[in-house]
Amino acid sequence: MNAVEAEGQESPSYARELRDALTGVVEGEVRFGLGDRALYAYDGSIFRQRPIGVVVPRHAADVEASLEVCRRFGAPVFGRGGGTGLAGQTVNEAVCFDFSKYLNEIVELDRDRRQARVQPGVICDQLRAAAGEHGLTFGPDPATHDHATIGGMVGNNSCGTHSLVAGKTVDNVDELEVVTYDGVRMRVGATDEAELERIIAAGGRRGAIYAGMRHIRDTYADVIRSGMPDIPRRVSGYNLDQLLPENGFQVARALVGSESTLALTLQARCRLIPWAPHRATVVLGYPDVPSSADDVPWLLGFGPIGVEFFSEHVVANLRAKRMEPAGIGMLPPGKGWLLVEFGGDSPAEAAAAGQSLVAALDRRDSAPSHRLYREPGEQATLWRVRNEAVGSSRMPVGLGGHAGWPNWEDAAVAPQVLGDYLRAYVRLLDRFGYHGVIFGHWGQGCVHCRIDFDLRTTEGIATYRRFMEEAADLVASFGGALSGEHGDGHGRAELWQRMFPPRLMAAFEEFKRVWDPDGRMNPHKLMDPYPLDSHLREGPDYRPRQLVTAFRYPQDGGAFSEAVGRCFGVGKCRHLEGGVMCPSFMVTREERHSTRGRSRLLQEMADGSGSLTRGWRSPEVKEALDLCLSCKGCRRDCPVQVDVATYKAEFLHHFYAGRPRPRQAYALGLINVWARLASHGPLLANAATHTPLLGDLVKAAGGIAVQRDAPRFASATFAEWARGQRPSAPEKGRVLLWPDTFTNFFRPRVGVAAVEVLEAAGYQVVHPAAALCCGRPLYDYGMLSLARRYLRRILRVLGPEIDLGTPMVVLEPSCLAVFRDELVNLYPDDARARRLAAQSFTLAEFLTLRAPDWPIPRLDRAALVQPHCHHHAVMGFAADSEVLRRMGLRVQQPDAGCCGMAGSFGYEAGEKYRVSIAAGERVLLPAIRATDPSTLIVADGFSCQAQISGGTDREAMHLAEVLAIAMRQGAEPPAAYPETHRPTTDPVSSRTASRGARLAVGAGVLVAGLAAARRYRGLRH
Repeated sequence: MNAVEAEGQESPSYARELRDALTGVVEGEVRFGLGDRALYAYDGSIFRQRPIGVVVPRHAADVEASLEVCRRFGAPVFGRGGGTGLAGQTVNEAVCFDFSKYLNEIVELDRDRRQARVQPGVICDQLRAAAGEHGLTFGPDPATHDHATIGGMVGNNSCGTHSLVAGKTVDNVDELEVVTYDGVRMRVGATDEAELERIIAAGGRRGAIYAGMRHIRDTYADVIRSGMPDIPRRVSGYNLDQLLPENGFQVARALVGSESTLALTLQARCRLIPWAPHRATVVLGYPDVPSSADDVPWLLGFGPIGVEFFSEHVVANLRAKRMEPAGIGMLPPGKGWLLVEFGGDSPAEAAAAGQSLVAALDRRDSAPSHRLYREPGEQATLWRVRNEAVGSSRMPVGLGGHAGWPNWEDAAVAPQVLGDYLRAYVRLLDRFGYHGVIFGHWGQGCVHCRIDFDLRTTEGIATYRRFMEEAADLVASFGGALSGEHGDGHGRAELWQRMFPPRLMAAFEEFKRVWDPDGRMNPHKLMDPYPLDSHLREGPDYRPRQLVTAFRYPQDGGAFSEAVGRCFGVGKCRHLEGGVMCPSFMVTREERHSTRGRSRLLQEMADGSGSLTRGWRSPEVKEALDLCLSCKGCRRDCPVQVDVATYKAEFLHHFYAGRPRPRQAYALGLINVWARLASHGPLLANAATHTPLLGDLVKAAGGIAVQRDAPRFASATFAEWARGQRPSAPEKGRVLLWPDTFTNFFRPRVGVAAVEVLEAAGYQVVHPAAALCCGRPLYDYGMLSLARRYLRRILRVLGPEIDLGTPMVVLEPSCLAVFRDELVNLYPDDARARRLAAQSFTLAEFLTLRAPDWPIPRLDRAALVQPHCHHHAVMGFAADSEVLRRMGLRVQQPDAGCCGMAGSFGYEAGEKYRVSIAAGERVLLPAIRATDPSTLIVADGFSCQAQISGGTDREAMHLAEVLAIAMRQGAEPPAAYPETHRPTTDPVSSRTASRGARLAVGAGVLVAGLAAARRYRGLRH
């Protein structure tokens, strides 16, 4: 099947013509490729539907022009922000408008009027941060606030923790600029009777819409008032109550929550509210889920700004995934916890409000366990547990939990009946044999629940349907709503008739016809809905391919399909700041460059019924993975620990099987080979890479960006230095120091410093008897056959030390990550592999765990610290932070994420180089340029050091060097200390007679190196 044929799979016959017509009028991007459609086939729900195509508009005129083209073809459309919908409202067989990439501007922020006008792609936290500069905020703050877009929040009528005081999105939107399917662009908001009459009298399509809405108001006012649940969190149903006279015929608010079924939003005028800057939090522990709700009406009397709940299942899941936040240890005894938050204009005011609740609890008989937290840092740590509830509600196969799916996701009742409702709901779960991870907004009676539905068998799906119907009847019997936050979309709209009376359903249908008479806006979502058991992401026909893999995926039942299927669409990878994940998305804002986007394409590839039928040779997957930095940030930051770096290595291993790799793979992936050759003539090797013209030719031959300064080989290797040293007398035992390629050949000074530190701590430092390499760069190019040979040799050579339990310190974080991660994934059943992983340490880990009594030397200096991304993702940075603290350094650690170099990634020419520089310039490099020259720059990773030296006038140091400086307190380094700093003059000019000789030497090094590389078996695999 060729690309054009593939593009048309299961798409309308007019799709190609539609694409061409859209391309002719859209300044933004038009994407109808197979991979593009696969990317947008998923959101955060249990459903999967491939769109006809995707439009990424650059401005509002693109939207209008696109709609005009879609009308000519009769093509349905829908809008999408962050794509995190939990009810399937942001997937459909229609043209998808992705507003997040370009339409993300805060157009106006008026502090005095307390309002902001924003485009739909603006992220919630982006608006909150801008408003915060004026002591204001946008009130709704869903758990996805760092990546949810305002347009998506308008579509879903999103809420959040602080909706208790701020209300839902509908309460915070005063005006919308919208465009209908038939091309009417207008601003809508509150409308008095005189204006309403003028609009209708003016006629035209706008007049007809307003006349239709007035008819609905006048005809159905009684059932609108009586048929909609009067509870804080009613999100289900169109907001027809906003058309009533008492609400000012507020058309904008009537459209909020309509999920793209009526019109597309181009701008929103949002209400901003004052925000108390200080907090206090009281935590209450309860013996079970229902009892936690019984106190809610009483607690609301104390005036909290948030009352949130999470159950023991959230804590268990976090522990199972080894993501246990420190806040878990701060919880009082119980199996379910309420976080009751108070605000104030001063710390004392907030604390006093919290203390009043504590005092009342202390006076109560049989009061729940409770604790008060006043310090901002402690509260942030505590709230992190609650904030992790969304992502940690679903467990990957093999981690001891269950696959908690959304869909009965956010039912809501009045807080006064919440306890009784929960008792009945828990009984319903038990009767069906389901387990639920329960959390939610108890202050407003909204219950989130992820359930272990069986969505892969016919029987399981039938049971799921019965449960959904009975759950709907249950919540309706309590006067509640099917949705209290995330909308009903595909997942629950079929159940509306169980909640709303027939006349109100008729009013909803008429409202839909008024705005969308042709039914082309997000069809079959909300009105005339798809059956809730149709278009399932898995379903009874789900037959994942049984793929033979190099990695073993022991935590995913050994199945690649289960590993990539961990992603269920929460979209945390789409944030623009905070953490390491996902640097390429932060730069490009492209769905295909997010962790989620890559996972989705891999899911399509692994799904036997998926659209990417070329498997390991899928060009769509290859393209999406190409700009993955392999930083492993997702391995820690993703709520379900998706590990795209590993999936990328696996994919490339198969993609290139039996055919040559790009030249970068041999130039950079085999850096240990070139470094060993260069060590026989480092001066000549440096000449080949740094002499004008010749250096550029060498880089171009290897696919390396000419803008990059190639790292210089040391005049003497660390191994050479170590062979000339007399071992110290062991006081506490032996420690093996791993001579990684980067330390050995490029920065032996780090190894020397580490020996000084370890010997000072009382250990005898030993080294491997043979030249070894962990093969870290090989993974970036999928060279797994060679990587496995490297690892087998390590296990054989180090076998005696491993069996003796000799601890090993690894100075390069990415190399230690190989021993902790890739080694045990490739050889999960090898006892030596598991032992080596367990007895390998960073320097900081070794000092804190094996030499805890050694007095860490003090150093009175400021330090800017950049953790390597693999350090963050695999080992964690806690031990290093502890060592830096004990040294007395004044540490600044900017929230820079990945530095952008990411091993070989930043050295490659073209788009990778540009993304690398953009990632570095996002936070890290400007922060370093702004530091005082006396500030130490600390970065253990060789790639981080290269990015810093290449992008600033500063050089970074390894922790070992910082410790050695502190020990020496300004003394000179040992005489045998190898010189590896960047020379201040041309290192070749005084030692090589002529330019011709330099050219000949450089060419000779290159040719000899290439010849040696060919002797390595497996370079093509």
